[in-house]
Amino acid sequence: MDAVQIAALTFPNIDPVAIRIEVELAIRWYALAYISGLLLGWAYIVSLLRRPPRSMTSEQVGDFLGWAVVGIVIGGRLGYVLFYNRDHYLANPNEIFAIWQGGMSFHGGFVGMLLAMETYARGRNLSFLALADLVACATPIGLGLGRLANFINGELFGRVSDVPWAMVFPRGGDLPRHPSQLYEATLEGIVLFLLLFCLARFTDARSRPGVLGGTFLLVYGIGRVLIEFVREPDAHLGLRYGVLTMGQILSLPLIVAGAWLIARGTARAAPQTAP
Repeated sequence: MDAVQIAALTFPNIDPVAIRIEVELAIRWYALAYISGLLLGWAYIVSLLRRPPRSMTSEQVGDFLGWAVVGIVIGGRLGYVLFYNRDHYLANPNEIFAIWQGGMSFHGGFVGMLLAMETYARGRNLSFLALADLVACATPIGLGLGRLANFINGELFGRVSDVPWAMVFPRGGDLPRHPSQLYEATLEGIVLFLLLFCLARFTDARSRPGVLGGTFLLVYGIGRVLIEFVREPDAHLGLRYGVLTMGQILSLPLIVAGAWLIARGTARAAPQTAP
């Protein structure tokens, strides 16, 4: 029997996916550091409030979290714009809120957080200093994670050095440099967190409003001033007065404020305990 040739249509090969949306999603370590720092800080404050004095409720801590985010982000960005790159942003105002391009300042975020705490505490009839003490205890978590993110990004590296642990950063040329981000992560994160934890847990510091917040400011300010001596100054700013970086100048008032808060808090009469 002769073979019969049968005509066949070409299968149209229609894509089984009706609609495909191609999206490139990049989650940066710095964003993760911010989010993790805020969430872990919130959980830590809630844990501190399980022991007296209970200056606010757990619900109020969660409510304040949104205020903290706004204060840190807006303050941190505007601080960077004003303190570190004012001329550039005056010439390019459309880039001021382009935070995805990078550029945040601790000192600006600090001012933004102060305003958020003052506004929230006043509206809820809470003690500003008691709230500040709680926030101070949690802040080293975010600071430490943020400095680790700086290290991963290869930014904010140290000055050229011949110490055995110096390393060459992709953005820092061919010479080895201090990993100053790790120094800051250790001091601003681990050391400061443990110090405040011990004060809050084993002393009456929480009963003396301002002591914990003052300790944070004093230790952070001194640490920042010292580490900035081995951190590479911002290229567009250099050294002020031939000696100090902008970070050091902005940290000096924190040292003074911290010492004043500690003296003010410890000068008060010791809290009375029930017999």
